[in-house]
Amino acid sequence: MFIARQPIFNNKLDVYGYELLFRKSDKSLKFDGLSSLAATAGVVGGLYELGFSQIIDNKRAFVNFDADFLMRDISELIEPNKLIIEVLEDVLVDELLIERIKMLKAMGYKIALDDFVENYDVYPLVPYADIIKFDLMLTPLETIGPAVYKALMSKKILLAEKVETEAIFLKAKEMGFHLFQGFFFSKPMIIGKTSTNKSATKIQYARLLSELKKEEPSYQILAEIIEKDVSLAYKLMKVISSRSGDDLIYSIKRALTYMGLKEIERWISILMIQDLGGEKPEELMTLSLVRTRFAEKIAKHTNLRQYKHEASMMGLFSTLDAMLDEPMAEALKDISLPQSIKDVLIRKEGVLLPICSLINAYEMGDWAAAYKICHTFELDEAILLEDYIEAVKWAGETLKKMS
Repeated sequence: MFIARQPIFNNKLDVYGYELLFRKSDKSLKFDGLSSLAATAGVVGGLYELGFSQIIDNKRAFVNFDADFLMRDISELIEPNKLIIEVLEDVLVDELLIERIKMLKAMGYKIALDDFVENYDVYPLVPYADIIKFDLMLTPLETIGPAVYKALMSKKILLAEKVETEAIFLKAKEMGFHLFQGFFFSKPMIIGKTSTNKSATKIQYARLLSELKKEEPSYQILAEIIEKDVSLAYKLMKVISSRSGDDLIYSIKRALTYMGLKEIERWISILMIQDLGGEKPEELMTLSLVRTRFAEKIAKHTNLRQYKHEASMMGLFSTLDAMLDEPMAEALKDISLPQSIKDVLIRKEGVLLPICSLINAYEMGDWAAAYKICHTFELDEAILLEDYIEAVKWAGETLKKMS
């Protein structure tokens, strides 16, 4: 079983909801007839088994519905304010289906039309749709101007899917789209050099990471570096306080020794990503945290368990180019990291590449590629799902500690 989520943003790049992607096994790599019914049932069942808060937090879940599933009562188990019903593009529309959609709308559910390619004026589900999704790979922006105009005049919410660059995001936003889905937010927007503030921040953290990579790191030197930055000292003490319970921490050095070197390196890296991503969508930070935990868990369950620490760091730093709007080689230039991490993030090679490729396939919903790598690792998909859900949960808890 595979379940993953893809964020859907509003025009301020705040997360509006998550589309939930599901496949039962390698036998259902595409939606077709019964497999789509099983897939949607799996998503709904998974939401109940794992809990809404674990997967979508307080956002909305976008879930694909085929005609069979629309006619069943299972959808009504989910509260209307939590669920967006995505009607698949290949449903056969008849009077019975229309009546069912009317009933769902009367109960408070919002209806989205997935991958809309129909004639806007005559497609029978348009009057009942709250959200219309345009796949910008199938229907580029320059081809859908009239439909977009009519939808806006009818007060529809427009969602641009497969938004892969900032330029397309800005163009869609200018045309009037309200929601956006794609990996554009996690890619660097290289216009010039990174800002002075970000450069200074990176150098400061690089000093800490360089000390941590020494054969015998000095708690005293680490404490002296941190004490010169009030913001960093405050954040670190806040993290320690959430972990130490009733134990009082009287100094930065004591706090560092309380954590231990490996945990210090993890938290220094996380705080660095947070500071560098201050002007970026919060979901980019969330993505880094999910990846760092997911990569570590994957390593532990495979023959790469001896690389679990490097895998964790690889996941965390995988968005650094987007944080700094620099090529990855430039972003990592001054940071002391194991060569295995630089190999995979800069050159797309090396011992950690299979873990990186599995995470990317999972996030994209490329289940064929994910299954192939799982098979190579002899990794059970059920364990992979558990690892992913645990990573999402851990990322949410970590963000709360840091906020």
